[in-house]
Amino acid sequence: MMGTGSKSGGKGQSSEEGFSAQERVSIKERAAELKAQARRGRGKDKAAADEADVLAKIAQMPESDRVLAERVHAIVTAAAPELAPKLYYGQPGYARKGKVVCFFRSGQMDKERYSTFGFSMQANLDDAHGLWPTSYALTEPSEQAWEKLTELVKQAVS
Repeated sequence: MMGTGSKSGGKGQSSEEGFSAQERVSIKERAAELKAQARRGRGKDKAAADEADVLAKIAQMPESDRVLAERVHAIVTAAAPELAPKLYYGQPGYARKGKVVCFFRSGQMDKERYSTFGFSMQANLDDAHGLWPTSYALTEPSEQAWEKLTELVKQAVS
């Protein structure tokens, strides 16, 4: 999502200033998230507030992305209850010991063609062949695709 320094200024492209308008919004959201997390401290109250933030963000999404995000939230919280929901660059993320393992990005909110579900470097997805995907496009996943996503989340926290 971060800019590449392109000067085209087109949709999703970086402007001459270095970041697109959408990238600047995401950076500002992340800074606000970090400030809010620092004020909250630790414990159950913080975890409840973080999850409430995630659920509120999901509720604000356009309907088709909201449906996807709700399903992702249900899958992640059931498959990996040790992950704590928290906002990550203004969208739902799921963390272990404060570090995000996986996340959902609303395509419509990001002004992109499709939503994505991704994994960070914290995810245990390493493949013996040295090649594995770190994000997946979500448009209209089949039940088989949702089952695969569940397996990946379980593997990511194993």
